[in-house]
Amino acid sequence: MIDYNKLRVRINPDNLRHNYRIYRKLHDNVIPVIKSDAYGHGLAETCRALEPEGVITFAVGFVNEAVKLRGIGCKTRILALLGPQDDADVEALWQHDVLAAISHIDQLKKVAAAAAANGPLDIGLKFDTGMRRLGFLPGELDAAMEVIKGSGLNPVMASSHLASADVPGHKDNVEGQIATFESMVGWLTAAGFDVEANIANSAGALAFERSRMGSLRQGITLYGGNPFSGSELESLGREFRPAMEVTAPVMQVHELKKGESISYGWTFTADRDSVVAVVGVGYADNYSRGLSNTGEMLIHGKRAPIRGRVCMQMTAVDVTEHMREGHAVGAGDRAFLLGGPGPDAITPKELAGWWGTIDYEVFCLLGMNPREYI
Repeated sequence: MIDYNKLRVRINPDNLRHNYRIYRKLHDNVIPVIKSDAYGHGLAETCRALEPEGVITFAVGFVNEAVKLRGIGCKTRILALLGPQDDADVEALWQHDVLAAISHIDQLKKVAAAAAANGPLDIGLKFDTGMRRLGFLPGELDAAMEVIKGSGLNPVMASSHLASADVPGHKDNVEGQIATFESMVGWLTAAGFDVEANIANSAGALAFERSRMGSLRQGITLYGGNPFSGSELESLGREFRPAMEVTAPVMQVHELKKGESISYGWTFTADRDSVVAVVGVGYADNYSRGLSNTGEMLIHGKRAPIRGRVCMQMTAVDVTEHMREGHAVGAGDRAFLLGGPGPDAITPKELAGWWGTIDYEVFCLLGMNPREYI
C-alpha cells in the first residue's frame, strides 16, 4: 500500500452491495470475485460488505488470499481460482478450508498425494475451453480421472473462462466455448460427480443466457465497470455504479503566459494566456505518465485538461475556464482523478481510455493508495 502521498481513495460499500444485488437478478448463486485486493477496493472490507448479503462463495486468486480472508473471520466458502502453487498452499487447503481450482495434472497429483495424509478434500477443476491459460484440455480428462479415483479428492466445482464475451462480434467464439464446457461438465457427470459449473464472467452472464449455469462469477461489474461500455450492448451494464473515487490536492495555482511551456521536456506550450493548477499526484502514485497531455481531472464539477507531462508526484491541469466562469480554484482544493460530483464525473472507462488501458487496471493501481470507506 502506498503511504507517502496525499491522495484519497474513497470506496462506497453501498455501491458494491447495489452492484451485487443487480447481478443477483440474473442468478441466485453469484460468486463475487475479490482477488487482487478486490480490484483495489480492499479484500477484507469488500468481504465484510457482501457477506451479510448471503454470498455462498467468494473467489480469490492465490491460496494465500483465501488464508488472509479466513484470518479476518470470513466463514463463507472461498474458491482460489489459481490453485495451490507450492507446498504451503497445498497444506492450507485443509488447514483453512479452501476450495482450490486445480488446472493441470502435476498440481492434481500433488494435492492427491497430500490427501493421503490429510484426508478427503473437495476440489474444483479448471477447464481450458479456449482461453489457453490455465486448465485441463478435453483430451486430458481421462488422465485426471485416473488420479482422482480413490484419492479422497471430490470434485464439487467445474470452472472455465470466456475469452471474449465482452466483444459483441465474438458470439460464435463464446458459444463454442460454452459448448466445449458443457461437454466437459457432462463428462464429469457421467463419471459420477455432481459439480457446480460456472463459465460466466460479468460480460458472459449479461449477454449469454446459456452461460448462466450452476453459478455466475461477478468481477468488473461488482466494482461498477460496464464490460460493454461504448458498444451496442452498453445498456446491459447501465445499472452498475462505480464504487471508487480518487482525489488529490491542488498544491498551487499560477498563470501560464502565452508562449510559455510547462513540465519536463516542455511538451506543452500555451497558445494563450492561461491559468494552471498543479495537483499533487503523479506516476509514483500509480497515476500513469501516459496521461500526459491527454487526460482530464474534475475540479469544482468542471473538467480540467492535463497540460504537459505527468511527473513523479505532480501534474498540471488547465483551469483557465474555471477562473473565467467564477469557479475559483486554489491551493487546498481537491481534484477528482476518478469520479466526482455532477454529470461530468470522470468515469472508469474514460480514465482507462486516456490511460491506454482498461478499467480493471485503473482500479487495481489507484486502489493501492490510501483508502477510506464512506
